[in-house]
Amino acid sequence: MSREPTDAERYPTLSEAGRAMLRFMSEHPSAPMLRNRSGNRLLAEEVEDLRAYEREVAAARFAWSTRHAPPWLDTFVDEVFAQVPHYRSLGRPAGFAQIATVGRGDLAADIAQFVPDAVPLDRLINFRTTGTTGHPLILPSHPLVAGRYLAFHQRALRRAGIELRHGRGQVGVMLLGLQRKCFTYISVTPTMDESGLAKINLHPDDWRDPADRARYLDAMQPEVIAGDPISFAALLELPVRHRPRALLSVSMALSASLRANLSERFGCPVLDVYSMNEAGPLGVYDETLDSFVLLQPRMYVETLDAHGQPVPQGQPGEIALTGGFNFCLPLLRYRTGDHGVLIDTPEGPAIAQLHGRQPVRFLTRDGDWINNIDLTHALLPLPLSRYAVHQAANGDVAVALAQAEMNYASEAANRVSAALRGRHVRVIELTSEDKVLQYTTDLPGGMAA
Repeated sequence: MSREPTDAERYPTLSEAGRAMLRFMSEHPSAPMLRNRSGNRLLAEEVEDLRAYEREVAAARFAWSTRHAPPWLDTFVDEVFAQVPHYRSLGRPAGFAQIATVGRGDLAADIAQFVPDAVPLDRLINFRTTGTTGHPLILPSHPLVAGRYLAFHQRALRRAGIELRHGRGQVGVMLLGLQRKCFTYISVTPTMDESGLAKINLHPDDWRDPADRARYLDAMQPEVIAGDPISFAALLELPVRHRPRALLSVSMALSASLRANLSERFGCPVLDVYSMNEAGPLGVYDETLDSFVLLQPRMYVETLDAHGQPVPQGQPGEIALTGGFNFCLPLLRYRTGDHGVLIDTPEGPAIAQLHGRQPVRFLTRDGDWINNIDLTHALLPLPLSRYAVHQAANGDVAVALAQAEMNYASEAANRVSAALRGRHVRVIELTSEDKVLQYTTDLPGGMAA
């Protein structure tokens, strides 16, 4: 049984100013009930490495386009086939397009086969994704990998003319969720001189007084607020006076109407970031180009047909990824299940007509809306390889399970029904072998607008 890490292990470089910031965020009279403890776990030399990485990303340019692959591609593929067990067992084919694609289901089946041999296990971090597809997934990471996210968010913010400046004694980023069960914590960001970082849940159950939600945000005054369309829709309903410098919407598709409402209400840019747990921040929406400008110069993007071959230039296809900044999980022709058209812009490649993840809400029997992630948590104790949940227009719910896992049908139905406070739930067999949308609805208001 693993022991709980100490604060010294959570925050190896923490100064007295950092401790004061943690106390400020956790002991404020309006603070939420923080459910978890976390930390950056960065060693002093890793903080310096991250600062150098942020400078490198800020200056990096794309060395590939829709017409030619990046010059680093062959070397990267050689390293993956040499160091990653899954690929080493296959042997490298002659051409890049002959490399078999993989998807979320492949990672879910045996994630250890996709971790390079050289990754140090003593610093490995595993975290579970919730996602919108029917494959629950545990992903390998590292403190350095988690710290690298900031470099790409900074790159996206610079496109909007924003240079982050909050540091010591200030809260830099506030992450919002809206779930019945949500991972919440406070931390500090060492590369920003220990500015505060907090993940909070806007669900009323996580607060002593629901009115504290607005009071806490106003007291913390975060420079940037990040969330998804569901939590941002809730934010619009709160009497928050604070005006952040930017809002970052991640994880799910953001509608134009919600983006406009947020921008008008808070008087700041609203960045729609195309992101996923497997790959981090991939692109940021540019209204002038009507496309998502890519953010990672070391991530090669293809658009593929059903057979894993590149579609003709200008045609829509499934987005596949090669490369990335997570050295614990180097991606090689990873099929995302999202679709779009790859185009060239003066800033580098971009994805137009992106059809990605949609936020879904489910209506409980007593008339409350809950986040699809709450259903993920309800089913988490069951060892399901994949599943799908659909709410019909009359409110009834169907849970689809793989044939080999139908023995969990009764428990799955009971868990989902309990989360939906007594909704009728039936279980059906999941027949598709392809990537499926995990959460869908026919109810008006079920898709966050």
